[in-house]
Amino acid sequence: MPRHSDEVRLGPARAPHRSLFRALGLDPADADRPLIGVANSYNELIPGHMHLRSIAEQVKFGVWQGGGVPLEFNVIGVCDGIAMNHTGMNYSLVSRENIADAVEIMVQGHGLDGLVLIPNCDKVVPGMVMAAARIDTPVVVVSGGPMLAGVYQGKRVDLKTVFEAVGAYFHGNMTADELTELEDCACPTCGSCAGLFTANSMSCLTEVLGLALPGDATIPAPYSARLALARRSGARAVEVARQGLGARTFLSEASLRNALTLDAALGCSTNTVLHLEAIANEAHIPLPLAAFNEVSGRTPHIVSLSPSGPDFMEDLDRAGGIQAVLKRLAEGGLVEGSVPTVSGRTLAQQYEGATIQGDLIRPLDRPHHATGGLAVLFGNLAPLGAVVKESAVLPQMLVHRGPARVFDDEPSLVAAIEADRIEPGCVVVIRYVGPKGGPGMPEMLTPTSALAGAGLDDRVALITDGRFSGASRGASIGHVAPEAVDGGPISLVREGDLIAIDIPKRQIVLEVSEDELAARRAAWRRPERRLGGVLGRYVALVSGAETGAVLGGDGIGV
Repeated sequence: MPRHSDEVRLGPARAPHRSLFRALGLDPADADRPLIGVANSYNELIPGHMHLRSIAEQVKFGVWQGGGVPLEFNVIGVCDGIAMNHTGMNYSLVSRENIADAVEIMVQGHGLDGLVLIPNCDKVVPGMVMAAARIDTPVVVVSGGPMLAGVYQGKRVDLKTVFEAVGAYFHGNMTADELTELEDCACPTCGSCAGLFTANSMSCLTEVLGLALPGDATIPAPYSARLALARRSGARAVEVARQGLGARTFLSEASLRNALTLDAALGCSTNTVLHLEAIANEAHIPLPLAAFNEVSGRTPHIVSLSPSGPDFMEDLDRAGGIQAVLKRLAEGGLVEGSVPTVSGRTLAQQYEGATIQGDLIRPLDRPHHATGGLAVLFGNLAPLGAVVKESAVLPQMLVHRGPARVFDDEPSLVAAIEADRIEPGCVVVIRYVGPKGGPGMPEMLTPTSALAGAGLDDRVALITDGRFSGASRGASIGHVAPEAVDGGPISLVREGDLIAIDIPKRQIVLEVSEDELAARRAAWRRPERRLGGVLGRYVALVSGAETGAVLGGDGIGV
């Protein structure tokens, strides 16, 4: 079978290319070995990435053991926690596209036969997978794994706890010394933050998509078992490359449906909607937003991790991990087990050997909720959809109606919360923060955490054309489309307008007459703003949240 690396290694005309490979330390004995790129997102800025050198070393050992040549390169990453609530958050979602482009460039520019992807944290996992789908290269994913939970005054905590503590501090419910004590212990190890936030959600979905070996999503970052997993992943990448099994071998309508099912069963981050849409776009697989509601409607929510519940990723690992969850779901015929995986086995062959430990993974007839964790809402306020993590909404807020409090940016809302100017019962609207308007669709954990810290998450709903952190909880409805900067209905909301939310019925309605909305629309003007650099290019190319906020709108895959 011809290999991609033949383009840079075979024939007299490639003597200069081979000479450069000699400069790398390779010799003719390596000529028959597949060239396996090791895409490492290591850096010293992100706790989830600080240990990835050791992961990469084990991956490279595995590639050599499998008969390949490992060639490591790096990509960027943004820590959403550090980027939160300042200019940095404008660059987080943007980085996903940069990461995808960088991986594509390195593979195509150097004739690599396959890849091992070493991501961790929010946009790196989907960005790398998007690239693999785009160029349909053989790939195995091995993430850096989740952080262990911290312990504060006898209770287990994570980063979400610290964000919510800020709201408690500003409302006099926590002292400065207590806040400092909490911040010192909430994030005790390397790894992606300990709850089922966006990074860990995407690793769970990567495993069910068949692109990672069993255990990848849940083995904690500090555990030695992750090093062994990395070594096995390197060896498997060589075999996948030898067989010419590109990423699209594993990305199919059936595997994406399995991902939606797992997403619903776990109650994953709302950001998974954006990222699954983007991955499907690169693989040229239709994935309408309505599919999320359809799958969620038949899938019980059987695992409740932080921010929705008391447990953490390490607990899910002890319970049997993702394969155990899939085994439980298969009991109800909810999983298509015949799909292939990079392990060389079908998904069913993988999860049939799993053991379900304890009661963290609930039986299908005793779920936390009868339907799945995410819901897509439609109505005159969001004609193209809006997304909410239903499993993280308190029961009394599933149906809510109240007057709008309108803010055109996040800092104004945060200042209002800190000044105690948000009234119980209202519906807070943050707009002009979508993919184009943000720009970059900034993630808003600070206001949701501040509302929770102020004790308002059971009485106030939050609606935005931006997005929320996987650590957000409460009636936080994001991804409203069309976005405000494109003249979507959210741009027409005025202070005091009544907004009705019915999550069980998947509805979100602005109770303003069509005639009044038409008059407001005629008077509306797009805000003027000039952007340069990467943000300017992003705004010029990005599509709406309903299509995954991808560049190029209808698809840029090859």
